[in-house]
Amino acid sequence: SNLSWLGYGCLKQDWTLIAVNTVGAALQTLYILAYLYYSPVKRPVLLRSVLLLAVLAAGYGYFTVLIADPQTRLSCLGLFCSLFTIGMYLSPLADLAKIVRSKSTRCLSFPLTVTTFLASTSWTLYGLQLHDPYITVPNVPGIVTSVVRFWLFWRYPPGQDKPYRPLNA
Repeated sequence: SNLSWLGYGCLKQDWTLIAVNTVGAALQTLYILAYLYYSPVKRPVLLRSVLLLAVLAAGYGYFTVLIADPQTRLSCLGLFCSLFTIGMYLSPLADLAKIVRSKSTRCLSFPLTVTTFLASTSWTLYGLQLHDPYITVPNVPGIVTSVVRFWLFWRYPPGQDKPYRPLNA
């Protein structure tokens, strides 16, 4: 995601997008390297990393070689980044049925919810300021899903879960 948005920022010559996503890509790379280093099973992690690098290289080739017109390239990359960002914001809600069924928010992170709300709100406001729908539109679901998660934390407060009881107790 950071690398895609970095490419979008470079095409658009938007130094805010470039700076933020350069730092984000560097931190994500460090995280992946640390995970790979400390992972007890290295082969699957390494294979996934190589596969993702291949997908990244193919995407780079597609956007730089096959799409010659810079404005079309910017639009296509903006759409790709937008879809990726929307998917990222919707992914924590995949456990929604499990949360409602168990009446527990144990699988949700409250700090991540706060951070997601602040980040998506900031990017939405930035996109509105630039009149850039590729920045504005995909961040609105981040606000909406964060509000849904805040509601879930309110509805099913941590510590109110049913305590675990072994079957033979």
